Amino acid sequence: MARYINAVCRLCRRAGVKLFLKGTRCVTPKCAISKRAYAPGDHGQGRQKLSNYGLQLREKQKAKWMYGVLERQFRRYFQIASKSKGVTGKVLLQLLERRLDNVIFRLGLGISRAQSRQVVRHNFVYVNSRRVNIPSYLVKKGDNIVIKAKEKALKKLKENLELSSDRTVPSWLEFNPQELKATVLRLPEKEDSQQPIQEQLIVELYSK
Repeated sequence: MARYINAVCRLCRRAGVKLFLKGTRCVTPKCAISKRAYAPGDHGQGRQKLSNYGLQLREKQKAKWMYGVLERQFRRYFQIASKSKGVTGKVLLQLLERRLDNVIFRLGLGISRAQSRQVVRHNFVYVNSRRVNIPSYLVKKGDNIVIKAKEKALKKLKENLELSSDRTVPSWLEFNPQELKATVLRLPEKEDSQQPIQEQLIVELYSK
């Protein structure tokens, strides 16, 4: 499974906004963008005036980095969205939100999407009584999600819940933190993403 393995704080600085790629560290003074709120590199502090293409590209990169998706997979999501009924940009965000690793993150079982991906890969997640260890698995309306793990892992997951207590579970998910069970009540809408993503710029970029 391909994934980004380089320094992630540089991505936040490049995007110009907090992408919350390091969980709780991102809300502390140690956050890289709080210390250096400019792009990385020798010319990062120089004035930058982006063209329309540059704005579109930055928005696409921001969405990719935020959800932990590489280019080839992101393009495939766009192709699926463009062939689906509805507004392409909104469907694209819906597909990204429906990823199983994102659902685990939304529930607070992982303090970051990278950690949530590990929770899935370590065989802790069951969807409709079937073990699913594919982070890109797309949940559907009515799916039941259950966490099953040994005592040591459960302790860590409950610690994550405490660390993520300031995040609210989105309304399209129902979660029982005591039993570590969740239900997908409906498909997510754009408003549920809670992310500063201008999806229309991404559509314009891929429509060239």
